[in-house]
Amino acid sequence: MEHATWTGAILLLLLGGAILRRILCARRGDSIFVRRIAGLDELDDALGRATEMGRPIVFSPGFGDLGQMSTYAGLACLEYAVRRAARFGIRVIVPVAGATMFPVTQDIVRDAYTAEGRPELYSPTNVLYLSGDQNAFAAAVTGIMERERIGAAFYFGSYGFESLLLAETGQRIGAIQVAATDSFFQVPFFIAACDYTIIGEELYAASAYLSREPTMLGSLSGQDYGKVVVGSLLIVGVLTALAHALLGQPAGFNPLIGLLGR
Repeated sequence: MEHATWTGAILLLLLGGAILRRILCARRGDSIFVRRIAGLDELDDALGRATEMGRPIVFSPGFGDLGQMSTYAGLACLEYAVRRAARFGIRVIVPVAGATMFPVTQDIVRDAYTAEGRPELYSPTNVLYLSGDQNAFAAAVTGIMERERIGAAFYFGSYGFESLLLAETGQRIGAIQVAATDSFFQVPFFIAACDYTIIGEELYAASAYLSREPTMLGSLSGQDYGKVVVGSLLIVGVLTALAHALLGQPAGFNPLIGLLGR
């Protein structure tokens, strides 16, 4: 087996081993620390304010489909938001852009109400399949936000140019807005118009952060440990490359492969 293949296999084993070990630790009951994410902490405050105003909330799981990781992360946060809203008796409006997303979202919302002992609060009319076209979707959601005078809006998932249209509308009607996306080109628009913006990988950590489910927490912690290991190896590789350059080693020598492959 070539050195490059050995290197990749070893790195994969290190990362997988770190994740598995932390999952086992979490299931055993060990304390798993997750850094505080301010935007997620404000979810409950936003729900409380919507309750005081007597207004519904909008939770959009993004414009992505079931083939994107950001969509699954958004749906996990949707479940948490609906469960919290059920305790306050708040109406949750969930606009959906994809046809395949629609039945999945309906089940998640229904199950969330049932888990809180409030199945009567679930209404199929609150989960809306609007359109797969970005312009039409944005127009429909902003119209709902204006007519319902929502108290809070949450945007968790993948977005395109509709991000600014949604966030500007929410800001204009005075809603508290929290956005979380891995669509880096849309982050500036959310930052400009929302109260809190969760960026990049924090979206993937959100479901573990909110649910505190041991397997999710362990997986999240294990990935961080794995990144530390891989980052350390990269630093060692760079230092080794510099050392070999100073000692006159051939330019094509790969120090990291040499370190792991011998």
